[in-house]
Amino acid sequence: MSNAFNTIGVIGKHEDPSICDTIRALAGYLQQRDIDVVLDEEACKLIPDHGFKVADRAGIGRQSDLAIVVGGDGTLLTAARSLAEYDVPLLGINLGRLGFLTDISPAEMIERLDEILSGQYQTDERFLLHSYIEREGESLNHGDAFNDVVVHKMNMARMIELTTYVDGKFVNAQRLDGLIVATPTGSTAYALSAGGPIIHPNLNALALVPVSPHTLSYRPLMVGGDSRIEIVISNTSPNNAQVTCDGQTNYALVVGDRIVVHKKPQPVHLIHPMNYDYYDILRAKLHWG
Repeated sequence: MSNAFNTIGVIGKHEDPSICDTIRALAGYLQQRDIDVVLDEEACKLIPDHGFKVADRAGIGRQSDLAIVVGGDGTLLTAARSLAEYDVPLLGINLGRLGFLTDISPAEMIERLDEILSGQYQTDERFLLHSYIEREGESLNHGDAFNDVVVHKMNMARMIELTTYVDGKFVNAQRLDGLIVATPTGSTAYALSAGGPIIHPNLNALALVPVSPHTLSYRPLMVGGDSRIEIVISNTSPNNAQVTCDGQTNYALVVGDRIVVHKKPQPVHLIHPMNYDYYDILRAKLHWG
């Protein structure tokens, strides 16, 4: 990655008018710094007469040296999945609630950007997951996840039965409501609420976290980040199981489906201010003493 951010893509939370003032201020500031601004085609719909270049995600990926995401963690998750193959670093402006990934507030945006554009910043490499379904010899529903891939029941009050393998080795067969495969980034998301461990982002590890298992001795399991996870649907009622990536994309499952999950080769690079401290984020967001 270069320290020179000559072209910056600006991505905003989809269909959220509250981002308009922040994006206008951000784009105007970048223009004053003689930086080419490329607005995401969805964000620009909310800002008429903006006068900037417009591109889809692929266009932002090809043209930009940096992408600034205005919104919450969910907006950054979407941006990370869509830009990973272009090796564009991401910077988050937090308009959401928690803000584990989008760690700059609008109030300090200009001050922090002054520092970052002068080369004063931290870089943070994270990895994504790639998942797909093997069904009757076919490979279906390829998808990426920054936080987690979750195999879970839908709305019925009946458990599903899953058989899990790690690197081809049988782990267990269990009845439960779901199984979360979480990255270190995702360890503070759904996996945390299901009782999973907090994994420092620098670790090359995955967490397999059961959701409401029938066997209470089934505890979260940490495995190497380069592991190949396979989850087989052993038994479920019709239309009662699905796989979800980052809580944003869903696909229905049937008995016999094998969900394969492994690390995606292309990493994601996050840009943080110099004062970024992961433990400070944990204290603030999780209300630790």
